[in-house]
Amino acid sequence: MSDQTNKAQQEEELLNEADAAIAEEVLEGMVDDAASDELAKAQEEAANYREAALRAQADAQNARRRAEQDVEKAHKFALEKFAKSIITVADNLERALSSTDEGSEKDPMREGVELTYKDLMETLARFEVKAVTPEGEPFNPELHQAMTMVPNPNMEPNTVMDVVQKGYTLNGRLLRPAMVVVSSAA
Repeated sequence: MSDQTNKAQQEEELLNEADAAIAEEVLEGMVDDAASDELAKAQEEAANYREAALRAQADAQNARRRAEQDVEKAHKFALEKFAKSIITVADNLERALSSTDEGSEKDPMREGVELTYKDLMETLARFEVKAVTPEGEPFNPELHQAMTMVPNPNMEPNTVMDVVQKGYTLNGRLLRPAMVVVSSAA
């Protein structure tokens, strides 16, 4: 009986070893599944953090670009109030020139006013303040203010016939619209 007992013990040991090996493989599979689940979760979380970092970086670049544009606009249009005030001086100098005789160029007063007006206009041009004198051009409501409409068969309708007061722009932005007389159909 001892041979049979030994055989039975050996078979039992082999079964126990097989069971242990199977259990070990199952555990490893579970560990592998758990590890792969954890790895997948970690990769997904890393992708979310990467996306959030890219969005934050893009937001920072947009904020920096907007701030640079605001500073640029502030520099461009810082003179707006001053320019609006100074163009009335240009209007007054033009009125002074139109009230004197053009033939009296020897008049020192007229000569002084002309030189002052010329210097003022050059200074305004240097700072990108430009006059809008649209005579003969089509009426543009973005740049012109119609004072009246006059029937004129010699001109196209909605054409500027006369400029009552010049308009001005600062770096392309309207400071004051030109006051104009517009032609209408006869």
